[in-house]
Amino acid sequence: SSTESKGSLVEKESLVEIYSIALDTIMAEGGALNSDDEFIAIDMSNFENFDESDKEDILSYFKKKYKVDVMDATFEQLLKKGLYNFDTMDGVLLRIEKVDFESNNEIVFSGYKYRASEDAIGLKIRVHYKDNKWEVKEVGMDWVS
Repeated sequence: SSTESKGSLVEKESLVEIYSIALDTIMAEGGALNSDDEFIAIDMSNFENFDESDKEDILSYFKKKYKVDVMDATFEQLLKKGLYNFDTMDGVLLRIEKVDFESNNEIVFSGYKYRASEDAIGLKIRVHYKDNKWEVKEVGMDWVS
């Protein structure tokens, strides 16, 4: 299942890689992990066309890279688990709000990284397919709290 156009197919297999690149770009902004961060939560509740194994692939990529607990969770779920108390949390939450498939080889993500009410950042990330791989083309600031 892919979109038509030779050499620039957005295949389902590529989506895991593309989303990982976008999420990791958000993660890196403003310093990746603080020394006291105990987890990374990725809100995948709006990831369309992702099955459980796709989500697991993304979670394990982050777990390997950052060596902390990684989970698929929303704000509400973090609240219920006692990991977030409206002001701060001992980790970060990543969320992709919007995805625009501008063409078969260019995708724009809007997303944010949240650590505390005074420490959040929203980004726009353009990912494109170049030299047989997906990579970040540009990153722009959307908002800062």
